Amino acid sequence: MVLRPGVDAGLTVHDALLAAPVLAGVTTAQLQAQWLDGDVVDVDGRPVDLEAPVLRPIPVYVYRGLPDEPAVPFDLPILHRDADLVVVDKPHFLATMPRGRHVRETALVRLRRELGNDHLAPAHRLDRLTAGVLLFTAAPGVRSAYQGLFADRSVRKEYRALAPADEALRTTVRVTDRIEKTAGDLRARVVPGEPNAISDITLESVRDDGLGVYRLVPLTGRTHQLRLHMAALGVPIVGDPLYPEVDPDLAAAPDRGDYSSPLRLVAASLEFDDPFTGRPRRFTSRRS
Repeated sequence: MVLRPGVDAGLTVHDALLAAPVLAGVTTAQLQAQWLDGDVVDVDGRPVDLEAPVLRPIPVYVYRGLPDEPAVPFDLPILHRDADLVVVDKPHFLATMPRGRHVRETALVRLRRELGNDHLAPAHRLDRLTAGVLLFTAAPGVRSAYQGLFADRSVRKEYRALAPADEALRTTVRVTDRIEKTAGDLRARVVPGEPNAISDITLESVRDDGLGVYRLVPLTGRTHQLRLHMAALGVPIVGDPLYPEVDPDLAAAPDRGDYSSPLRLVAASLEFDDPFTGRPRRFTSRRS
């Protein structure tokens, strides 16, 4: 919500929050308890001063208690940490950052609490169901430079996926099409028009159970791009609840606390030239 001087003039942040309709029924004690838990923050994730007067427009985020938010029972290993970056090996089912009903059980909130750094911010995102290398900036002054690498497609990404083996894919196949995703639709879709999604897909090996291990290299970054491209080739990724068709029971399983069938897609590595030193940097997941 945004506190505005014209509406909240003469009030403290505390008073304005309690007067907001969206927080109807919240008591002073509850608000203060949430503040102590780090759940009342500004746009950068820093705790707000509840006693400060409202003198200018202030965006305030109040993460209210979510008793129906299941715990994601997997660790978030740190692969690398320095003054600029924190790189983690995100598990399946853990969202990158708060969205919808997922707040505390997100990589961003977990890391901020574990490391005591409210300046942490994701340089890019991974789908909730996708595991692997996820990069966070550790200070506001470096954020735009690292985020810019992803925006400019200067980061070389490689994924691994488990799917039905197709020997025709031993030779790399490039999939090129146009993908769009509309609000309210769980799935992205291929539509006519100028291509905006490109992936290189290669079958690397075949397991004894007949499933194949694939190397996926996205040259663009559309939502669900790799999942959609694998399904389009007739080799949908194991554990995918959306492609080629929606599986309602599988899609709902994590919200019931059932984590037994993960999407077998892992962001295996990230590689780029550091925007400050120019040195090549590479981070690799330990997940399979």
